[in-house]
Amino acid sequence: MAKCIMVLVEHFQGTVVDITYEMLGAGRKIAESLDVPLTAVVFGKDVNKCLSALGAADSVVLIEDERLEMPGIRIIAEILKSVFEQKEASIMLMGGTNITAGIGPSLACKLKVPFLNFCKNISVEGGTVTVTSQLFGGKILSNVNLTNDKCIISVYPGSFQNEAGKAAKIPPVEEFAVPAIEFEPTFKRYIEPEAGDVDITKESVLISVGRGIENSDNISLADDLVSVLGGAVAASRPVIDQGWLPLSRQVGKSGMIVKPKLYFALGISGAPEHVEGMKDSELIVAVNKDAAAPIFNVAHYGICADLQDIVPVLVENLKNKN
Repeated sequence: MAKCIMVLVEHFQGTVVDITYEMLGAGRKIAESLDVPLTAVVFGKDVNKCLSALGAADSVVLIEDERLEMPGIRIIAEILKSVFEQKEASIMLMGGTNITAGIGPSLACKLKVPFLNFCKNISVEGGTVTVTSQLFGGKILSNVNLTNDKCIISVYPGSFQNEAGKAAKIPPVEEFAVPAIEFEPTFKRYIEPEAGDVDITKESVLISVGRGIENSDNISLADDLVSVLGGAVAASRPVIDQGWLPLSRQVGKSGMIVKPKLYFALGISGAPEHVEGMKDSELIVAVNKDAAAPIFNVAHYGICADLQDIVPVLVENLKNKN
């Protein structure tokens, strides 16, 4: 019988990122259901500062080496294989993000165990672990029962509540020596993007515009709503492709996954790729003149009308209430 569930800690520039807390919360439930401990695995250069954020785990495997600042996939997979085998783990959760992309399949291949991608949910019943994976951009959900007790699982960001994985304490730490492997290629430096734009994943209110906005001049309608509601302007892919807003404002499968308290969808049809990025918003309000637009299937409130008629009236009413 396997002895632990593992979570690969994802961090960036010294800060533990939200997907780690999602996985720690999910991993905690699996570990308790199977009556095994939860172990967090953190590797990198100067990662001691991350330890205080991993209190949801029962223990931490620390792999610290200056050569691990930005190692290649092959190096990471070799190290994780050693950890997985020595700790006799059954499941390792890792984020389905740009930072860890490619690690899961490589590690699973080395361990000769299954790899499940795009995990949206995990449940345990009668000792059997069931993983729900999304296929074709979320159009199909597939439930996979783990008949083998070992598996590598890539968790889709935003699938679990991150609060369940937060605990302010430092679990027992075990240092793990880096195996004798050749480090090639070598990371040189990280090039920061230009600062100045907003991070739409942190905003509590988003006014998002789509193809129905018709032209770039009409984006000012969204700006007017922001002026009374706060938040930021976001967009679906057609608006970004036109160059009307920067890529950092794109919501959807190929953009950002957002979960604001209020999400306005102005002139957005509701393609699956876009819905995947905003469907977990607390309150969704859609304005679209097409009554058959799929966005109305996920909206809590919908207005079937031309946004150019509705938004000015809405802004004026909100100003009067203030």
